[in-house]
Amino acid sequence: MTPPNHRVRRATLDDLGTLKPLWESMRFSVDALEKRLTEFQVAENALGEVVGTIGFRMNERHACIHSESYSDYSVADICRPLFGERLKVLSANHGIARLWTQENAPYWNREGFQPADEETLKKIPAAWLTENPAWLTLQLKSEEAFVSLEKELGAFMQAEKARAAKMREQARLIKIFATCAAVIFGIVVIGALVYLMRKNGLLLPRR
Repeated sequence: MTPPNHRVRRATLDDLGTLKPLWESMRFSVDALEKRLTEFQVAENALGEVVGTIGFRMNERHACIHSESYSDYSVADICRPLFGERLKVLSANHGIARLWTQENAPYWNREGFQPADEETLKKIPAAWLTENPAWLTLQLKSEEAFVSLEKELGAFMQAEKARAAKMREQARLIKIFATCAAVIFGIVVIGALVYLMRKNGLLLPRR
């Protein structure tokens, strides 16, 4: 099987020397993106050269696709589907319910992204709000289902905590009972020994 000409992987510190010129060419804030390097995926050609990058920022059940950059936009049509598949995997792994982007390439529309209406925009994480309201969004899973699941999980965790606390209390009471029983048993044994010693004349009677 012939290996693919391009592949996508997570960005590393070694990629910064290549990514900074890409971000600068797009007039992005290089300093800000450098601090968020872990958000980025990179595309390599057959020679292992980084030819494109894209950011994937997560906030609870939401993820933002941002800062798409290429050394040569002739490879964008090759890289975008690879990025798209990679981001789908990341979304599934992290339980993402909704994607957001301000990237306006036709590819994202073909992938199902639609302009966010006023009601949908209320769901976007506040940290992502900008002066530019032109957001595209794609719902991957029911956000209400996630809320219900989180509530059920929370109730389950509370029940487990209560059960664990009850077991600890029971263990404490058992320990107290066992200690008391051991003390009583010891007193009984000592009493029995004293009685036997007196009976057998091994203990002088009190005067």
